[in-house]
Amino acid sequence: MSTRLRQMTDADLDNVLGLELALFGEEAWSWQMLAGELGQQPASRYYLVAEDDGAVVGYAGLLAAAGQADVLTIAVAAPHWGQGIGSRLLACLLEEAVRRGCTEVFLEVRADNARAQRLYRWWGFDDVGIRPGYYQPSGMDAIVMRRDLDGVLRPGPAAEPGSHGGQEAGARGGRPGSADGAVETDGGEAT
Repeated sequence: MSTRLRQMTDADLDNVLGLELALFGEEAWSWQMLAGELGQQPASRYYLVAEDDGAVVGYAGLLAAAGQADVLTIAVAAPHWGQGIGSRLLACLLEEAVRRGCTEVFLEVRADNARAQRLYRWWGFDDVGIRPGYYQPSGMDAIVMRRDLDGVLRPGPAAEPGSHGGQEAGARGGRPGSADGAVETDGGEAT
């Protein structure tokens, strides 16, 4: 079995929605929200899916505008955790942000999602703040994280080889259409 990454299309929406619901439950994006995001691709959005034997097993999205990027979502199906898919998706998002001329990237991650937090720290993201009660309807806080895009797109020096514990932890950025454009990394998506 070999997992390949490719750009998300409208034909992927039903499969992505299934993963979204399984990983995020009542905090999942709707089909309409996902379709709206894809409607902004490639102007300000960039979405990928991970396929394994023709089945969508992960997805990720990026918002890039005015020199800043936001990781909007990263999710990998639970049976595929620990295979490096989340890390590969994040690497592709960072590469696209650099390609689009962004100098920094932000995201939000659930305060209770240690797995996703490990992934982001491994890739050089630092905590810059907290958004109390950001995730709804649960009311869970979001940790805001940031990384400079200096052209070095490998994990940071604090990472130890093989310590990618968070690489599939669900991450979700700002909700589509949110005014702040911030990224929320949900505890379920990259889990």
